[in-house]
Amino acid sequence: MKNIIMYSTDWCGDCVRSEALLKSLKINFDVVDVDKDEVANSYIQELQNGARRIPTIVFPDDTFLVEPTDIELRDKLKDLGTI
Repeated sequence: MKNIIMYSTDWCGDCVRSEALLKSLKINFDVVDVDKDEVANSYIQELQNGARRIPTIVFPDDTFLVEPTDIELRDKLKDLGTI
């Protein structure tokens, strides 16, 4: 099964919050810094019809959330059976 991938930057407060939640729930995930990876930056812009909002969190079922609240992220993880 693929890991969750969180596209983020090191300066983004929402990214830090979402990463902390995933870590606290002991969720396996990968982090890709879109400031350092132009392919990843282009990918999230494609997902968002040209926008670049972070975090963009892509799940193993190929769905994604953009700038989710902790509640939205928890609900998605529950839907996936991850928690």
